[in-house]
Amino acid sequence: MTYVLVMHKVEDYDKWKSAYDENGTMRKDYGSKGASVFHQTNDPNSMVVITEWEDMEEAKNFAESEDLKTTMQKAGVISQPEIYYLEEIEKTAY
Repeated sequence: MTYVLVMHKVEDYDKWKSAYDENGTMRKDYGSKGASVFHQTNDPNSMVVITEWEDMEEAKNFAESEDLKTTMQKAGVISQPEIYYLEEIEKTAY
């Protein structure tokens, strides 16, 4: 399985979340199998999103798309996103 981990700061979580939710169909159309959303405990506007993909190329196509850049701008992302492409090599119970 492939994952994309994205970290960025936003102006306002509620504004960002609304745009993120509207973007769900687009993520699915690009091939996303789901996502987890986190924020830092001491900064609720510092977001971490991990999306799951079956294919690395689909993940890269989405992460590098103009669609995503437009959505992030609309959502109030105020920092340059840090993007990491991850490949699961092991899953443990603990």
